[in-house]
Amino acid sequence: QKPSQPQSRMQRLFGFEKEDLSSWHRFVCLLNRPTDPASLGIFRCLFGMLMAVDITQERGLSHLDYKYLDGAPICRFPLFNFLEPLPMDWMYCVYLVMFLGAVGIMLGWFYRLSCLMFISTYWYIFFLDKTAWNNHSYLYGLIGFQLTLMDANRYWAIDGLRNPKKRNAHVPLWNYTILRAQIFIVYFIAGVKKLDADWVEGYSMKYLAHHWLFDPFKVILPVELVSLMVVHGGGLILDLTAGYLLFFDVTRPAAIIFVTYFHCMNSQLFSIGMFPYTMLATSPLFCYADWPRRFFGRFPEFLQFVLPLTSDEPRPSPSCVYPKSPALSQPTAPRFRHKMAAFFTVVYIAEQLFLPYSHFITKGYNNWTNGLYGYSWDMMVHSRTHQHVKITYKDGVTGQIGYLNPGVSTTQATLTPLVNTTHAPLVIFDPRVDVVKADWSPFRPNPWLMPLLVDLSPWRTKFEEVEESLDNQTEVVFIADFPGLHLENYVSEDLGNTSVQVLQGQVQVEMVDEKKNLTLTSGEKIQLPAGAYHKVYTVSETPSCYMYIYVNTTEVELQKNFTKLLELQERVRNGTETEPLPPELQPLITGLDDEVAEVNDTDPMVRLFLKRQKRMQEVKKRREASLLERFDRFATKKYYMIRRGVLMTAIAMRNLAVGLPPLEQLRSEIDYANMKAPESEAAQKESLADEPRHGEL
Repeated sequence: QKPSQPQSRMQRLFGFEKEDLSSWHRFVCLLNRPTDPASLGIFRCLFGMLMAVDITQERGLSHLDYKYLDGAPICRFPLFNFLEPLPMDWMYCVYLVMFLGAVGIMLGWFYRLSCLMFISTYWYIFFLDKTAWNNHSYLYGLIGFQLTLMDANRYWAIDGLRNPKKRNAHVPLWNYTILRAQIFIVYFIAGVKKLDADWVEGYSMKYLAHHWLFDPFKVILPVELVSLMVVHGGGLILDLTAGYLLFFDVTRPAAIIFVTYFHCMNSQLFSIGMFPYTMLATSPLFCYADWPRRFFGRFPEFLQFVLPLTSDEPRPSPSCVYPKSPALSQPTAPRFRHKMAAFFTVVYIAEQLFLPYSHFITKGYNNWTNGLYGYSWDMMVHSRTHQHVKITYKDGVTGQIGYLNPGVSTTQATLTPLVNTTHAPLVIFDPRVDVVKADWSPFRPNPWLMPLLVDLSPWRTKFEEVEESLDNQTEVVFIADFPGLHLENYVSEDLGNTSVQVLQGQVQVEMVDEKKNLTLTSGEKIQLPAGAYHKVYTVSETPSCYMYIYVNTTEVELQKNFTKLLELQERVRNGTETEPLPPELQPLITGLDDEVAEVNDTDPMVRLFLKRQKRMQEVKKRREASLLERFDRFATKKYYMIRRGVLMTAIAMRNLAVGLPPLEQLRSEIDYANMKAPESEAAQKESLADEPRHGEL
């Protein structure tokens, strides 16, 4: 709270005196100083609500039966591979316990038990599937753990109605200290990680500036500068400074505006679930702890009975250490619990500062960037896609060699690809190593994990120059490889005029069908035959860099036909076309809403043109939709997602209680749970499954 007596400069800036740090006793008293529970209670309620929503979405309740189908393999964490998913119906029970725990946290009802219900099931689910690892999911688990140890049910909680001693009671300052320190670390370490060359030079989120959210900046800046200065420069500065600016009174209002804008943008730019909203909920924690009393005190009096307390002063609590005051003649001395709370606060904050840089210990977990991605707050710094993946297997009994399609999903439905090609520890990148017998230790570097070729980063400028010099019909793919390794590739018959040119190093190109080898050095190139395999060996002592240049002749021809059909359609509509159209082109006149456009005797090219045109109209309609239409679409999607999770949970609980029903009944129940919005079903039926995609061309 704001004290009325004059304050020193130290007190005004940091909220305490430097003498409070002069001894362990004074420090314990500081961290256990009585503090208003209002802000903590509001955060508890918001966090519980967001986690309840998150369980149906990012935690996967709505598609749980696909992810943990009985007997389906899962990708587990090293050293945690003893964890196994329960039978399907019992997995729904686990999620139900986690959901009830989140609701209990939100309501402050049996608070400590609710926290234990939530974090025990949350961390079990978290460690069960390595492919779901990310920073914000890790953060949710940390906050849940912190709340378990805090007195966050002292304000706006049902527990306060059950136990008057808890209602509106003080909480110790360390409750706020840990949460504030955690959020400061998330911001600041994320900013430090963004000092990476990829981010500073504007490559990490290079294409993000094309999003409509950045259109206001593009009025005064070219898109290249929007990417460099706004996306990358602005993100770096905000992460580095947000924690500091939120802490101090004078900068807090501006900081809250900027971080609110930042997280609202992130909610539209990325599919990161409740993370932006959770971070928004943490911002008020940096304000004075009594802000809810003053905020809700401005509401009409007839609403006060449903709003948090606004008038009563907090009551004393045994969790706090009280100094001598007019209301308290004898100060309370720190007890063992207070000393342990102070010790835990110091250790926890130190551990959170250390973990992002602990990669010199956990070498076996190191990714392409040092340290585990998940607890290092290395967020959005690196953007990776895969161009070419080849998986070879050898039958241990017969010795037969075969190949797997990396794009095929595992039996976890369509949720998890066979190989995670963007996460280094989930794939073996040295083809000379047998993944089944590969040696691994958490404390040793992985010899089979090939490093990123960061030495070739200066070539990026050259790559951009090459791309800009090509016409719209010519495409280029850049490849880098290690000495002693090779790339086996196939040139599709759709690709004409395909050549490979060496930019650095020395390679040997083997034409498999022609049984011919050619050696190329920097600057040299050769033409590659279409419809045939070839291999590119790196024979230099240093990594090689080369590029494929090609024209997608099928796509070029397709675009020419589309252009002719569009011109013909325009001439027909404006009356300048004098020749009658043949029957197979009549759908160009009847329009997209006529069933004639879907008959089998329609020209395949016309049908494809009309479908693409309809899809473009639908995309335009969605982009130009009003705010109300967008909200309706969003709410409908979430409704059917939550609806499926609730119904499938009810089916599972019924199965556990009374056993499985007849198969036909179970099938009809699941079909009812799978029901989607009419618009979604129509969109699925209109999908352009028969339209050639870039990868197929």
